[in-house]
Amino acid sequence: MDLDQFMAQLPKGDLWVFGYGSLMWAPGFAYKNKAPARVHGYHRALCILSTRYRGTRRKPGLVMGLCRGGSCWGMAFRVEAGRVRSALMRLWRREMPRRVYAPRLLQVDLPSGRRVRALAFLADPAHPAYVRELDLHGRARLVAQGIGQRGRCVDYIRNTLDEMHAVGVRDPHLERILHAALALRRRGANGSGRLAGTEVPTPERQPEATAARDVLPRRASASTRRRAGHAA
Repeated sequence: MDLDQFMAQLPKGDLWVFGYGSLMWAPGFAYKNKAPARVHGYHRALCILSTRYRGTRRKPGLVMGLCRGGSCWGMAFRVEAGRVRSALMRLWRREMPRRVYAPRLLQVDLPSGRRVRALAFLADPAHPAYVRELDLHGRARLVAQGIGQRGRCVDYIRNTLDEMHAVGVRDPHLERILHAALALRRRGANGSGRLAGTEVPTPERQPEATAARDVLPRRASASTRRRAGHAA
């Protein structure tokens, strides 16, 4: 779907944007306010090969996608009506050049109890860059080796976890991947100081995706909840 087609479907007025990866800490567009938010029916997964922003074709990294099942905490940004087109143009350049994501309007819950429709970018499981089945250590190797135009893949994961921790949310599986990736970077593969490459299954060889792992929420502090309520 191109930008004009998507904009034609939007209701008039302000637009909410749901970020679950790098958009959480670096949205790249002007917004009026933001608040932690939760979407049901989808979960965050480290499932998209990155050959530009967090890796290269020779040594791809791995970035987030939003996949069916479970639930996901993220950050919702409110864009004023007069700035919606500018924000969407920036988002399309950033998220849509490979068409590995599908833009959708999803219902998200804000800390105030309000429910809004927000733009989210869903992973396309039919895209060649989508990784269906790779164990924790395989994903950790991709994260460890990935360095692209926007920096190291390990920093991308760390920043995502930091944003989640700030609102009282943990993802133990993602934490384990990061810890394994950092350990690989420290010791290097085979004692050489360099990381061995990771074989990534092609779409034809990948079995069906495993069951979603829910993000595990912790109760945020009172001050965090108050700030979130004001933002919403």
